[in-house]
Amino acid sequence: MAATSPGNPAQSSIAPMTGSGADELARGAFAVLPAGELERKLALGRPLRVKLGIDPTAPDIHLGHTVVLRKLRDFQDAGHLVVLIIGDFTARLGDPSGRSELRPMLSVEQIEDNARTYQDQAFRVLDADPARLELRRNSEWLDMNMSDLLALVRTTTVGQLLERDDFAKRRARGEPVSMLELLYPLMQGYDSVAVRADIELGGTDQTFNLLLGRDIQRAYGQAEQAVLTMPLLVGTDGREKMSKSLGNQIGVTDEAGEIYGRTMSIPDSALAEWYELLLGRPLAPGADPLSAKRALAHELAALYHGADVAARESAEWDRVQRAGGQPSEIEEGEFSAAGGTVHLPALIGDLFGLSTSEARRLIEQGAVSLDDVRVDALDLAPDALEGRVLRVGKRRFRRLRGTGG
Repeated sequence: MAATSPGNPAQSSIAPMTGSGADELARGAFAVLPAGELERKLALGRPLRVKLGIDPTAPDIHLGHTVVLRKLRDFQDAGHLVVLIIGDFTARLGDPSGRSELRPMLSVEQIEDNARTYQDQAFRVLDADPARLELRRNSEWLDMNMSDLLALVRTTTVGQLLERDDFAKRRARGEPVSMLELLYPLMQGYDSVAVRADIELGGTDQTFNLLLGRDIQRAYGQAEQAVLTMPLLVGTDGREKMSKSLGNQIGVTDEAGEIYGRTMSIPDSALAEWYELLLGRPLAPGADPLSAKRALAHELAALYHGADVAARESAEWDRVQRAGGQPSEIEEGEFSAAGGTVHLPALIGDLFGLSTSEARRLIEQGAVSLDDVRVDALDLAPDALEGRVLRVGKRRFRRLRGTGG
């Protein structure tokens, strides 16, 4: 990555494609603000600088993140320059958007590890050609001296910041809002100043921050960016937005079988949204939900693992989920055969990362079997487990092998 100074950003040599107007670029967006601003930017007749900032607060990108990344790719394909900012500095503060409590602070080492994986995973969607993408880290400009920080703070009033819906709700409940959280939207806005953004993209939960960026650009004598917000993808539960903390996510680096299987688990009510936001096309009117879901799962698995792998996972799903069979390949799981009995909830917890109480509930619900025979007992002799296939729920399998330890 060639570092460029905030006051003299790198210029793209590519020219905008014809036929990529405001309506096409705004397709699927929740809002484009202010009205008419995107058209005015496009009328400048030059490649626009289209900004997205992502804070590496977790190690992986999930499908929810790809909604805005796909829109960025639309701008790239239309001949504009994407400025992808890895928020290695703002990640130290933690974005308060949509939060009901203060985020825990991450170590510099955690942020750096996450930043590397975020960058690599974003390139699964974006074109990494330097002529089409400028990659920056906001520690380049936010690690500023006190005079510069005071100049930034003077651009915004406390009243403006406390208008944020999440801050207002927390104050009404008597819950604290830290100074770090108040500084976050200012720093995100200064990112737009540093890279001279023409357009900034984000989720609908970022609307306040993105619009504040316009005010901060104006305070620094820059033309104000257009703001384009994308809907937040609902997770596999069909209720809450996709989030790793809620366990309703599908990661772009997940195995193909996991992508396929978890996509098949989404409720029918989420299909139209997933088609529009992840595939960029509407769900066909009157489509059979199962067929539509299979097509969606196949396309998502193919997108990140290739068509051949997706076809194999489709056949695997038919064999396991529709015909009630076992996967063609089953990972081995070890258990200690040294004692007189094996406590099955503890074994399930060790093999699949579940709590013992959760494993016990699954057994009670009839979701655990050995060689497709339901298991009700909590404690079993080692020879009742040796070589048999343990199935937990619909997609968890292990072929059991005892060890003498």
